[in-house]
Amino acid sequence: EVTKLVTGRVRELPQGVELSAYRIVQEALSNTLRHAPGADAVVELSYVLGGFGLRVFNWAPPEPWGDEGPWGGQEPWEVPDPWGGEALGEGPALAPTPASATGSGHGLTGMRERVAMLEGELTAGPTESGGFEVSVWIPVPAAEREAEEETEREP
Repeated sequence: EVTKLVTGRVRELPQGVELSAYRIVQEALSNTLRHAPGADAVVELSYVLGGFGLRVFNWAPPEPWGDEGPWGGQEPWEVPDPWGGEALGEGPALAPTPASATGSGHGLTGMRERVAMLEGELTAGPTESGGFEVSVWIPVPAAEREAEEETEREP
């Protein structure tokens, strides 16, 4: 489950800020699915004077197996070999494998690059509760906001 929290007066942001925020949320939630399947996540959007804050975090993933076994009491499906050989394995497609559990880090690198282009700041790392958090601050100068509002008012 993903919860969205919004603080401040919601306003239109410059196109580069909106697109970067969208992509960062998309990547952070993809990382949650990949590295913490089943974990709840929170997306916080903060519209404040002078900038835009974004925070995406997830709780620790639930235990992989409950009383009903690793697939929640359902039969696991087999993943067929695309070349017609033996089945490659069992289990949900989103479950991390040892190779994918650590990730390549390109997602965080891309987030950092987007934020740096906008002269913002990004922090990312594990939380004390066993989850992961990505926090972003992107400055949106008042002059830029006023110019955009003025452009919108012109016929």
